[in-house]
Amino acid sequence: MKIDQLARKTVRELTPYQSARRLGGSGDIWLNANESPFANEYNIKCDRLNRYSTCQPTELIDAYADYASVRPEQVLTSRGADEGIELLIRAFCEPNQDSILYCPPTYGMYAISAETFDVATKAVPLTEEWQLDLDAIHANLGGVKLVFVCSPNNPTGNLLNRQDIESLLDMTQGQALVVVDEAYIDFCPEATTANMLDQYPNLVVLRTLSKAFALAGLRCGFTLANAEVIELLLKVIAPYPVPVPVTDIAVQALSPAGRAKTKFQVLDISANRAYLQAGLGMLDGVTVYEGYGNYLLVKFPDADALFNALWDHGIILRRSPIENCIRISIGSRDECEKTLAFIREQLGQN
Repeated sequence: MKIDQLARKTVRELTPYQSARRLGGSGDIWLNANESPFANEYNIKCDRLNRYSTCQPTELIDAYADYASVRPEQVLTSRGADEGIELLIRAFCEPNQDSILYCPPTYGMYAISAETFDVATKAVPLTEEWQLDLDAIHANLGGVKLVFVCSPNNPTGNLLNRQDIESLLDMTQGQALVVVDEAYIDFCPEATTANMLDQYPNLVVLRTLSKAFALAGLRCGFTLANAEVIELLLKVIAPYPVPVPVTDIAVQALSPAGRAKTKFQVLDISANRAYLQAGLGMLDGVTVYEGYGNYLLVKFPDADALFNALWDHGIILRRSPIENCIRISIGSRDECEKTLAFIREQLGQN
């Protein structure tokens, strides 16, 4: 018997998420993973590496609770927000019985994580304006335990209407949790739904330090929810999910000085986004969609040809599932200038 025949049928048939690093590429400009262009320095202590970490380090929980303006009992930290997605599915969905619902085009790991645990998926596409189709969601809620929505949405970059999120929360009361993925909310903090936790017991918010805090390599995420939800997630989380160095660095990043630095860098990235949006928007045949994260979704006359030309030139961007669209992460001003100049050249609009 071949080894792969020992694996679960679900895993054998699963198509893994094609992350930026899995897709590869080689070049000098990497604008494909919504990473920050900033590399900040931190102090790492080695005197506790011989001991296991605390499951939920108090100093980290308190620091993020203060940053997010929630209570410590409403915070769980994990190995990136991706682990938060998996914990929710494991805690709330019975395999081969329950379902999750998600709204494409959006982040691909909601569906893949569910499939990994033999939990069914229901896809209810966003409207043409990339907003929630509340009627279609309502019609598909049977057997659904988790509804995943993303705001700002990846890859489109738009915010979901707050009133629609409230309607969705009302619609699912007592039936399902609504999980709002706010991986990019630090670029538009006024749009957060975390301030609705006390009003809605079925609200869950996913956060990360990967984007605005420039710590993608740290793999530190947070799940914000009411205490009853957090207590259930703590039943299924790994014993030591947060390495000691991760806690040390994250606490530094969430200190007053670290938060001030992040705020400054967010302003810098937002300025570069505006620069790239204005430059691309001046090109004939190009549509730039308004974005609220650290990336832009851009429609070109022939996105595949342009993507390949950029790739071959060492400018690595991200293909989008939306026809003729490319997602461009916002890098440094120099990276944005070089990317814009090459696109102009390729489109013959110098």
